[in-house]
Amino acid sequence: MRILVAEDEAAIADFINHGLSAEGYAVTVASTGDDALALALSEDFGLVVLDRMLPGRDGIEVLKALRVSKPDLRVIMLTARTEIDDRVEGLDAGAVDNMTKPYSFDELAARVRAHLRMPSQTQSTRLEALGIELDLLTRRVTRDGIEISLSSKEFDLLAYFLRHPANVLSREQILSAVWGYSHDPGTNIVEVYVSYLRRKLGRPGSPAPILTVRSVGYRLAPTRA
Repeated sequence: MRILVAEDEAAIADFINHGLSAEGYAVTVASTGDDALALALSEDFGLVVLDRMLPGRDGIEVLKALRVSKPDLRVIMLTARTEIDDRVEGLDAGAVDNMTKPYSFDELAARVRAHLRMPSQTQSTRLEALGIELDLLTRRVTRDGIEISLSSKEFDLLAYFLRHPANVLSREQILSAVWGYSHDPGTNIVEVYVSYLRRKLGRPGSPAPILTVRSVGYRLAPTRA
């Protein structure tokens, strides 16, 4: 299950990111309201942890926009404001829950689990295509039954490919989804990590099923030896 964390305080964002990642979720972090809204509208998330006070669009603006375009997307609002009216405003705007800072991570994790608890959740924790199986909870990866050890970012990159099987994914899409970069023309990090994945997934006579689409990006598809 993918979770978007919209939080502009780096220490808090890092704290939530590491905690939820340890719980088995795939986490993407946005530090502005504009970036959070763009990611939430363009990517497939099961839940958003949304800080009320964000640069650019504030949390309430983001929430109202999401209610129009993605009314079923669950949003937990975080706020430093303690007034009842502020909490009510967040719930009326469409949040499924509201937490006041400071809060314990255990409580946040429990609320995330509660709001994601649904009959289809078990199925959604496993991604599979072209003989590759990836479990989002145990973070176990196999290809044709053989277990493969991946780093955290390699795992996130493979999960992104598996969520979009056969789709051509641009370098910019991958940067945004896996690393949270909106635009960085100078980095070759996508090429580097695709190379890592190909080396780890490939076997003699059976290359990794990640194709390069010239001048466009990459695609998960069968390859020839």
